[in-house]
Amino acid sequence: KLVQFDQKFDPGYQGAYGIIAEVESHPFELDTMLFMDWRDDHTHPQPDMEAANRKTPTFLYAMPFSKTHIFLEETSLVSRPIVPFPELKARMEARLKWLGIKVKSVEEEEYCLIPMGGVLPTHPQRVLGIGGTAGMVHPSTGFMVSRALGAAPLVADSIVDQLSRPSDRAADAGVSRAPRSEAEANAMAAAVWRTTWPVERIRQRAFNTFGMDVLLELDLRRTREFFSAFFTMSDYHWHGFLSTRLSFTQLLGFGVALFFSASSDARLNLLKQGVPGLARMLFEIAPTLNHYYKEAPTVGDQKAAADREAAAAAKSRKPVPTLVK
Repeated sequence: KLVQFDQKFDPGYQGAYGIIAEVESHPFELDTMLFMDWRDDHTHPQPDMEAANRKTPTFLYAMPFSKTHIFLEETSLVSRPIVPFPELKARMEARLKWLGIKVKSVEEEEYCLIPMGGVLPTHPQRVLGIGGTAGMVHPSTGFMVSRALGAAPLVADSIVDQLSRPSDRAADAGVSRAPRSEAEANAMAAAVWRTTWPVERIRQRAFNTFGMDVLLELDLRRTREFFSAFFTMSDYHWHGFLSTRLSFTQLLGFGVALFFSASSDARLNLLKQGVPGLARMLFEIAPTLNHYYKEAPTVGDQKAAADREAAAAAKSRKPVPTLVK
């Protein structure tokens, strides 16, 4: 609510309903986490649910703790509008019935809604942001922790640089490092935003938002085809994509490789669904190709200016008389 946007914020949404439960038994291996189960056999007895799931598919996460203790979650990867929580719960209950899982008790219940993609907050602005507030959620996956943890020390260092006294001489002269004007305060905030969203990260996010735009258009069959191709990629590529470690140029290579790894039918669908998103991505990265951020004084420039101010303040001081006995 505090950060400002200069365009309408219209994200996709990842929704999930989950439980930590005590069950009679379950069919999952204890040393393995089930990542994405896109099967839809459980919807066949309910035609309305089957049709809705084919249009906007959901999948199951499962993380067993023991033979009778398990975390289960029905997830909509990304949709616009959201898949309602009652629908997610109904799909999971139908899935558990089909799997033969009988819930004895529910220890915890989870309702999860994650905005994904959409425009970034206005940057720079005086209010600083990090994590979801700064738009760091991965637009294609909903993941954020690794991105936020990686950015946190850099943003913290930038804040320290902006607030710290620029030199010993400035400190000795009693010159405050607090902003002396609105313009200086704006410049300090802008420097932190440049660290939060460097140009490379903005391009990277544009590619990932393009990925979200493609996913929003896929039905169940095409979603399965997409992930069949996705997980044939090398661990380096799909790990890097999920964790936002790939650079923009690496992401372009990843996209081309993914396209040629897909089946002929999947390639045709990717072309149909991806062209509008590709156009939006190119439009979004165009400003980053030439002076995206206005030039601003570096920390060194600020220190030099403060040194000059400190020297001037020292000269203006009257010498203190010395008493000689």
